[in-house]
Amino acid sequence: MLAKAPRGDGHNVVVFPGLSANDGSTIPLRRYLGSLGYKTSGWEQGFNFGPRVGVIDEARAQVSRAFESSGQKVSLIGWSLGGVYARELAKELPHMVRGVITLGSPFAGSHRSTNAWRIYELASGRKLERETENYDLPGAPPVPTTSIYSRSDGIVAWQGSVQQTSTANRQTENIEVIASHIGLGLNPSAWWAVADRLARPQGEWQPFQRRSTFWHGLIYPDPERAG
Repeated sequence: MLAKAPRGDGHNVVVFPGLSANDGSTIPLRRYLGSLGYKTSGWEQGFNFGPRVGVIDEARAQVSRAFESSGQKVSLIGWSLGGVYARELAKELPHMVRGVITLGSPFAGSHRSTNAWRIYELASGRKLERETENYDLPGAPPVPTTSIYSRSDGIVAWQGSVQQTSTANRQTENIEVIASHIGLGLNPSAWWAVADRLARPQGEWQPFQRRSTFWHGLIYPDPERAG
């Protein structure tokens, strides 16, 4: 079924790993997207221990290189903390970024709505409040933005991954899947949603369509169901 996902147009896709993970964690997803015709790359900075000195600068430079080498806007995908990077980079570089897709990323609600916040502070050596005080994390980037999340995440409170409706950018959406936090980047329903979103022609964004089929109803819960 995954092989039947819409094929891509060959544009660059950069995938950012989650906290304490490296590019090895995103190899399966990147290989899948490569099979659909995209030119994919990891973040190429080893393990993600938070925004240490130089990390965001190098990520910004990577997006710039991908944009300049191809002459096309770049799509950004981020798993967990990697999705926070992707969103903030898109806010800085909207002229270079085609769209953002996050997987279980904690950008809304309390900064401590993730069970990984202590790990973050230990790994990065930084206080969470100080890290986030200069950013408007809940604010969506000014590009098409999709948050893929799971109520059974287990690490990030699912409410912290839900993008609120904004008049500033109506090209935002949330797609619920059934997965654990660790499994989101390997989940077939998440992969299908990622492929579907990436395949939208630039400038022709439409929200994700949940088909009226039995299997679609099982793997993509009704977004209108109560809290």
